[in-house]
Amino acid sequence: MTLRMTQLIVACTAIVGVCVPSSTAAEQARATDRLSTQKHRGGRTSPLPCGDYVAFQVLLDRQGFSPGQIDGKPGSNFAHALAAFRDARNLADAPSPDCDTWRALDGESTEATTSYTITEQDVKGPFEQNIPRTLVDQAKLPALAYQSVVELLAERFHASPALLQRLNPGATFAAGRTINVPNVSPFDAGAKPAATQEAAADVEIQVTRDDSSLRVSRADGSLMFFAPVTTGSEHDPLPTGDYKVTGVSWYPEFHYNPDLFWDAKATDEKATIKPGPNSPVGVTWISLSLEHYGIHGTPEPGNIGHTESHGCVRLTNWDAARVVSLVKPGTRVLFR
Repeated sequence: MTLRMTQLIVACTAIVGVCVPSSTAAEQARATDRLSTQKHRGGRTSPLPCGDYVAFQVLLDRQGFSPGQIDGKPGSNFAHALAAFRDARNLADAPSPDCDTWRALDGESTEATTSYTITEQDVKGPFEQNIPRTLVDQAKLPALAYQSVVELLAERFHASPALLQRLNPGATFAAGRTINVPNVSPFDAGAKPAATQEAAADVEIQVTRDDSSLRVSRADGSLMFFAPVTTGSEHDPLPTGDYKVTGVSWYPEFHYNPDLFWDAKATDEKATIKPGPNSPVGVTWISLSLEHYGIHGTPEPGNIGHTESHGCVRLTNWDAARVVSLVKPGTRVLFR
């Protein structure tokens, strides 16, 4: 399948929550005093009355409301996921993460981090340490692999590399080392996700430009999955309309055609870029009944929801994989 898509912009880049069981002012004050001195794994104090930002992000991810890359910081992706969860659970809105939402997320009984022992397979690569910025130069590489074991592990557990290192100060990330990681369903870039039972039902995808989000809904309208996305730009706005999924490619080659890019150099020529998690389209391409457009992954998960694309819909690789497991040819896709 010929893929024609976007050149991605270069990217930027705790922990077990404590729940306050009572809402009285005195108890809240005492809880705040305790939290001011209580340390979490990673040497951080909680800035919230219940839990902390890492824990909230992990719990939202586990419930199918992706905050994108887990980084332990407030931000627009986190705020949109939190609002979507509250709306789906009929919770009152609040200016910040609160204890009612914490309890609805099972924060009192779910650990935000878990342990993982690094394997020989994790560290053996192959890794591609130096990935050029331009697509033409990327086409010269044998694969668009991860650049390091830290990047591989961070993406497996939906985290920023900086957070993974903060959870494991001084760690060497060598085989046999046990590390702390976010307690989410691990993502395996080498394995195409199997279709879930829900994929057999009539689900619908809606991508909304205003809040940079993708929603997968069941036939009854209930929300099945929420994730942040990057959509379009001033030069390539998201083409609003109703479309359908026509196919799914896993680990696709990317066929760069400079004629389709407003910012391509006059000297650029067509080029084929090999597959990999650092491919311009990440690990997957979901084809749509709209020429040159698709839903796909990214090599820069920290940019999702924050930068612009050439019109297509970009998710983190792990969120794109989740969408792959939920769709089939004929699934309706609405761009709004």
